[in-house]
Order: sequence, then structure tokens, then C-alpha cells
Amino acid sequence: MVKEERMSRNKLHVKIDDQVYILSGKDAGKTGKIIAAYPAKRRVIVEGVNIATRHVKPRSQHQQGGIIRQEMPVDVSNVMLVCQKCKRPSKVGRKYLENGDKVRYCKSCGATVSVITKGKKG
Repeated sequence: MVKEERMSRNKLHVKIDDQVYILSGKDAGKTGKIIAAYPAKRRVIVEGVNIATRHVKPRSQHQQGGIIRQEMPVDVSNVMLVCQKCKRPSKVGRKYLENGDKVRYCKSCGATVSVITKGKKG
């Protein structure tokens, strides 16, 4: 039951357009931008990382076949956000500011990465 509750949350510590560092695998040490995220599967696609070669057969007379190289998903546990201020891979935390905004912040330097939700005015 605890596992089901944990799996239903589906939150990732990174978002689309974040710059990330690859921690493990054949592309360990590379950096790239997230171009797609799949929270239910806990996977992300990073630009220029985990390239796979697919052999595609032409399906019609006008479509061309050949060898296509494309990025494949990477597990979200193998990526770490690169802070824009300190330019290093770092852990991401969430906190509320005085004005009520919920933000993601770099745990190394304390810089705000992005605003998750705006605070209530009033």
C-alpha cells in the first residue's frame, strides 16, 4: 500500500528545458537540456544523450527509409540539475518564500531555480 501511494505522486525534480548532468550510464559526465519528461514512467529525454540507432523501413512510396539516430529516455534518478548561477550539478529543494511563492532552489548555493506556484494575493 505504501508503494502504491508513492508511485501515484509522479513528481520529478527536473522539468522540461532544465539543463541536467548525467550521473551514470554510457553517457555519464555529459550535460544536456531536457526535451521531454514522462513522470508516470519516471523517465526523461535529454538532448544528445542515450542515442540509439533505429533502422526504419519506408512505409509508402514517398517516405524514405534508412538509419535514424534518436534520443531514448533516461531514468530520472540518473540526472542531476545544473544550477544556472553556480554552474555545477546540485540537488534541488523546494521551499516557500515570504510572499507565498513555492520555488525550486539549488541546495549548493541557495539560488532560486524556478517558481512552482505563485503565492495567494491578499
